[in-house]
Amino acid sequence: MESAYNEQPRIINSLLDNDFYKFSMMQAVLHQLPNVEVEYKFIVRSREDLTHLIPDLREQLESLVSLEMRDDELRFLFDARFREYLTPDFQRFLGLFRFKFSYVHIGVEDGQLAIRVRGPMLHCILFEMPILATVSELRNRHRYPDATLSQVRDRLYQKFEWLEKNASKEELSQLRVSDFSTRRRLSFAAQREVVSVMQRDFPGVFVGTSNAQLAYEFNLPLIGTMAHEWLMVHQQLTRLDQSQSMALERWVQEYRGRLGIALTDCISTDFFLKTFDLYFAKLYDGLRQDSGDPCVWADKVIARYEALRIDPRSKELMFSDSLNFEKALNIFRHVGGRARAGFGIGTNLACDVEGVEPLSIVMKLVKVHGQPVVKFSDDPIKNVCEDPSFLRYAASVFGVDTVNDQGAK
Repeated sequence: MESAYNEQPRIINSLLDNDFYKFSMMQAVLHQLPNVEVEYKFIVRSREDLTHLIPDLREQLESLVSLEMRDDELRFLFDARFREYLTPDFQRFLGLFRFKFSYVHIGVEDGQLAIRVRGPMLHCILFEMPILATVSELRNRHRYPDATLSQVRDRLYQKFEWLEKNASKEELSQLRVSDFSTRRRLSFAAQREVVSVMQRDFPGVFVGTSNAQLAYEFNLPLIGTMAHEWLMVHQQLTRLDQSQSMALERWVQEYRGRLGIALTDCISTDFFLKTFDLYFAKLYDGLRQDSGDPCVWADKVIARYEALRIDPRSKELMFSDSLNFEKALNIFRHVGGRARAGFGIGTNLACDVEGVEPLSIVMKLVKVHGQPVVKFSDDPIKNVCEDPSFLRYAASVFGVDTVNDQGAK
C-alpha cells in the first residue's frame, strides 16, 4: 500500500506550496504596506498536546530558508495570460525572496505548542501555510503512520457516489467546488492525490485549487483573493471604524477590479454589510462566507444587494467554512439560483480518512506595530484578540452585542 506520506524528510519542498491568496496579499503589501510590522499567532483549537512535535517542527521550519523560486515556477505564477495583474516588480521581489527563520519563535505556552511570527509583514506573510501544513503533517505522521493514499482515494470516491445519488445532473452541472485543503491536509501527498482525482473524476465542476504548487503541476486555475489579515492589518493604520473601507479601497487600487471577492466576517457580517455600500458592492464581484450559518449569511447578503438595487444573480457567493459535499449541496439548494455559488472545501477533502481525526489549527494576525487587532467571526469560538480591553472597545465600535472574552484567543 502506498503511504500517504512522502519518503523525503522535508515536508515543504517549494515556495509554491502555499495558498494563492498569500501571494496576492503579498503583492499588495509590497506596494502599499512595505514597512508594516506584524505578529502572527498559531492557535490550536483541538484539545491535543502538540509540544512533542517541537524538535521536528524546528528542523522542518529551519529548512525553509533554503527554498527559492525557480524560474519555471515564476513563469507559471506570473503568466500574463491568466494573472496579468501580478506585476513585474513583484516577480523580481519573489525571485529574491527567502524565508528568514529568525522571525519565527517556537515554544510552549500554557502547556501547548506556541508559535509566533514577528517582523515585517512583507517578509512574514508567507509563513502561515508552511507552518500549518508542517504541523498537521508531522502530527499525522506520528499519530497515523499507516495512513495510505488508497484510503484517501477510496473515501473520495465514496463521496462522489453519494453526490451522484443525491444530486440531479442539472445540480451537478452547476456545483462548483475548489480545493482549499493546504493548511490542514493529512499530507502533501494526500492533497496531491485529492487534486488529481478531483480533476479527473469529480461529478460536479472542479474549478481549481488554492495551492500554487498543485495548480502548476496539474495546470489548474489558481483560486483565492484575500484573507482576514488584509482587513485586520488596517485596524491599526486608520480609525477603527474606517479600517474596513480602507482595506477594501486599497485592494481595489491594487487590482483594479481583479480578485474581487471580499471576506465579510472579520468585523462581523452585520457590520460589514452596513458599510458595504453601493460603491463597493459594484466594484467587488462577490463575497466569501467563512463562519456562522451559511444559509443565514446568504440571505443577508442577497438582501443587501437587493436593497442596493443590484441583481444578486450577477454576484458570486463563495462558501469556505468547514464544508463537505453534503453541506455544499444544501447551501447550493438554499441559494437556489438567487446568486452564483461556489464552494471551497478543505479538511474534508485532504484529511478525510477513516480513523483519522483532523487537527483544528489556525494562524492569525494578532498585532500591528505592537498594537492589538481583532477578528469578530460570525461564530464566537473563532474570535481572535489578545487584548480584552481592545476587544471590548472594538465590540462597541462594530456593534457586536455580546463578546465572550474567553472565546477570543
